Amino acid sequence: MEYPIDGILLIDKHEGETSYDVVKKAKHAFNARKALKVGHAGTLDPFATGLLIILLGQGTKLSNFLMAGEKKYLATMRLGVETDTLDPTGQVVRTSVVPQLTPAEIRSKAKAFVGNIEQTPPRFSAVKYKGTRAYKLARKGLDVDLKKRIVTVYSLEIMSVQLPDVTMKVNCSKGTYIRSLAADMARELGTGGHLISLRRIAIGSFGVRNALSSSVLSQTVAHSLLRDQIIPLRAALPGMYEIQVGETLAKKVRNGYQPTLKELNKGLSAFDCKGGYVKLMSADGLVAIMKLKENGGIGYERLKIERVFS
Repeated sequence: MEYPIDGILLIDKHEGETSYDVVKKAKHAFNARKALKVGHAGTLDPFATGLLIILLGQGTKLSNFLMAGEKKYLATMRLGVETDTLDPTGQVVRTSVVPQLTPAEIRSKAKAFVGNIEQTPPRFSAVKYKGTRAYKLARKGLDVDLKKRIVTVYSLEIMSVQLPDVTMKVNCSKGTYIRSLAADMARELGTGGHLISLRRIAIGSFGVRNALSSSVLSQTVAHSLLRDQIIPLRAALPGMYEIQVGETLAKKVRNGYQPTLKELNKGLSAFDCKGGYVKLMSADGLVAIMKLKENGGIGYERLKIERVFS
């Protein structure tokens, strides 16, 4: 059976699965197309649940663009217990008495973690350290001195306080580690802590409420259930400005040609192109994603093809 195979799927990952487990299940579900490329955007740790975007075919080229948007999480941290992984999968390294904190005190302390903040990635993470994934070195007991980075927390709402547990909703930028955020907050509250649950509820404009349970991927009728859930390439980037071109120019671009702004007949403004990216479309087909260089804040002077889609 043939059906649109280039695009993305929204999957609600279960606890205990790795992101790669979900990719393998998705690839198996599309057994009619064994050569199909399948990937994912934005890794979720095994203990975490929630939205995982599965990339199909040409959709595997969209990862960086999809993950550039805001992320939303629902997270619960447990105060008084620290682990080496900053989550429930690790070994307890320290315990402490939890102060009798009020919700008002916790919310007051949480304000310091909104905005641009410095954050050190967890030792047990996929960040590379001297060419090797940090978690591989950490598992061997080797020292990993990861550099601090600036991330943005757009909002942090304390949802409930049932000591020693505190549940919060976080809206943040790409590259933010909620495990590190929770550990840093716990220290600011006068005790250690670790994340006991994490659920990603949104990536950009896509929400987990519209995702399929990952258990569906293992069902014998998975291919028919998935068929109508594939989001095509064009709709996978709903907030990106688009320009329509004819078939002749589209073919040239797919063969490596870099079009000029004059050829596109567009005077693009910063308002049009949030982030400086534009979709080049031919009818409903995605031809390319372009990066535009701004000219003194009054417009764009040139562009560069970032990704081409066949």
